[in-house]
Amino acid sequence: MFQALHHLFELIRNAAGADFLGNPPLRWLIAIILFVLSYLVLRLVKVALNRRLAAFAKRSVNHVDDILTEMLGHTSRLFLLAAALMIGSLFLSLPIKASTIITRVFSLALFFQGGLWLSHGITSAIRLQIQRRESADPSHIAVMSLFSFFSQLAVWTMAVLLALDNLGINVTGLIAGLGIGGIAIGLALQNVLKDTFASLAIILDKPFVLGDFIVVGDLAGTVEHIGIKTTRLRSLSGEQLVFGNNDLLSSRVRNYKRMQERRILFSFGVIYQTTPEQLEAIPGMVQEILDGDDRARLDRAHFKQFGGSSLDFEVVYYVTVPDYNTYMDVQQGINLALFKRFAKEGIEFAYPTRTVFIENSGGDSEDGSETAGQPAAPTPAS
Repeated sequence: MFQALHHLFELIRNAAGADFLGNPPLRWLIAIILFVLSYLVLRLVKVALNRRLAAFAKRSVNHVDDILTEMLGHTSRLFLLAAALMIGSLFLSLPIKASTIITRVFSLALFFQGGLWLSHGITSAIRLQIQRRESADPSHIAVMSLFSFFSQLAVWTMAVLLALDNLGINVTGLIAGLGIGGIAIGLALQNVLKDTFASLAIILDKPFVLGDFIVVGDLAGTVEHIGIKTTRLRSLSGEQLVFGNNDLLSSRVRNYKRMQERRILFSFGVIYQTTPEQLEAIPGMVQEILDGDDRARLDRAHFKQFGGSSLDFEVVYYVTVPDYNTYMDVQQGINLALFKRFAKEGIEFAYPTRTVFIENSGGDSEDGSETAGQPAAPTPAS
């Protein structure tokens, strides 16, 4: 068969009078056949790999294979044609100019395909990230979309610069111009860019998410929206608080939603007429009350000090859930239980009192008894 084709192309060459670009017709025929076969083989390899990756992705919980499947599915036919052309040209002895053109065409197709793979890989990774966390934090979709835009812009900028450099264009001046332009834009949009990158830090590091109750300085509220430039809170009194993302990250943020349990310290006082036995029994009473509530755990209860008008006790306990309403329910139960128990045991809570001493300079009262230096009855402080 090849001999017959050779005779055929010998006749064509004799008719044409010369080889085309220094290669006999048989070489051109083989090169064309190699080009077609290479293209078909590359197409078949792409389809086979895509099917295998897709089947593996269905069985795997890892998202890497999903991203690779997405990238491989966007392999351009232009790239396959350029690769087949490059393979076919290897069988020919072409002039330097023609060989250079084919090499540059393949390089341009390779840079385009590389940008296409990276672009779709980034898009696929961000889409999977959004789908996985959209229900928990839908506000980060805009930020992730912005991150996708900047990433793809960087990828295609690099691909274009490499392509221009491959064509022999000096890109040094272009890169310098882009750098100067970038500096000017950065200076003009300095605050906006700070807030934008701070929003990326909030999304990636997650110091708080939607629904968290946070305190920033002397302001507090529930996180309602995390945007590209600002984060918005809804305060307890109802108004909306707006923070720049950069200012927010520069502050100390207390996230109460992530408390595992709440530590509570409270004090109370009893009157000085309380007996020593009653004083010794009070910490045990507090222990019994807290043991009866499975939402609380006692840390300590002590007779702390002699106050100005009371014998002071200090109690520390933990509420095992961070919810503020639960804490108030527990504290209310403790207060009511202490009030009932003290009434039963004859222990009185202290209130501010003042003892007044009255001295009679006359010496004797009407009935002749001494009154100088005798204290009057204690009276409540005004």
